[in-house]
Order: sequence, then structure tokens, then C-alpha cells
Amino acid sequence: MNKEVQSIIRNLQNTLSGDPWFGRAVYPILKEVDESKAYINPGNSGHSLIKLLYHMITWAGFTLGKLDIHADADLTQSEDLDWREINPAIHSWTTGLEKFMKIHEKIISVLETKEDAFLAGMVAGREFNYRFMLNGLIQHNIYHLGQVAYVKKLLA
Repeated sequence: MNKEVQSIIRNLQNTLSGDPWFGRAVYPILKEVDESKAYINPGNSGHSLIKLLYHMITWAGFTLGKLDIHADADLTQSEDLDWREINPAIHSWTTGLEKFMKIHEKIISVLETKEDAFLAGMVAGREFNYRFMLNGLIQHNIYHLGQVAYVKKLLA
């Protein structure tokens, strides 16, 4: 049975593209970003929209890597990519958004093959289980979506 896994999938899908309780979903807000403003760091004290997006990509990628128990998703590698230097020739908003969406599609695809017992398993190299990690990914996306929405509004 995978009743809890299905609940996590629904929660993830709802926060990404549904009608979540907290407000607008992730994808619609990210799709509205004007790429010409994505590299601006308002006040030079926080993060630009593009840095926020690639930070979200890093941890979604880490999650995807950890879901494949045969893969070696190294925390150090994710930490090295976290808050990376953004090169506009490499890190475009369009490319980043596509990557973010594809990673989440893959996460959902992997989850659809799992049973609820999987959620209690410990994530390799971590002191938490898959349930905690997946719920954390949902919370992480919501948290940074709030930042994206705020910075987007500042730049409007």
C-alpha cells in the first residue's frame, strides 16, 4: 500500500501547480519572472531571483539523488552548488525553470514506484528518513517561493 506516498505526491503537486492553502503555487509564480530582472540583487544584501531558483534546484536535485538508493547523492556536491556563482551564459531563467520542473517530475515518478514502508527508511548518510526529507522539500519550496514572490514584487 502507498497511501502516505500518494499523499506526499499530492502535496508536492499541489504546492507546485495546484491551488495550495498558502496562496499561489510555485510554477505559476516562477513562470511570471521577467528574465531581464532575474539577475538583479535588490539592495545587494539578499539573493537575486536566479540565485533563489538555482538554490531550489540544488536541493530538489539532492532529494532526487537520495531517492535513488543506488545513486551516490553526495551532500558535499550539493553544498558546493548551493548559492553558486551565477554565470548568465550558463544559468538562464528559462533553463533553470525547465530543470526545476524536470527534477520534480522525476521525483514524482520515482515516488509512484514506492510503498509507504520506504518513507521510514533512513536516507543514506543522513540522520533523517525519507518522509522527513520529502516533507522538507515541500517546505523548502514554499519558503523560497515566498522570497521569490517578494523579490519579484520589489523589482516590478
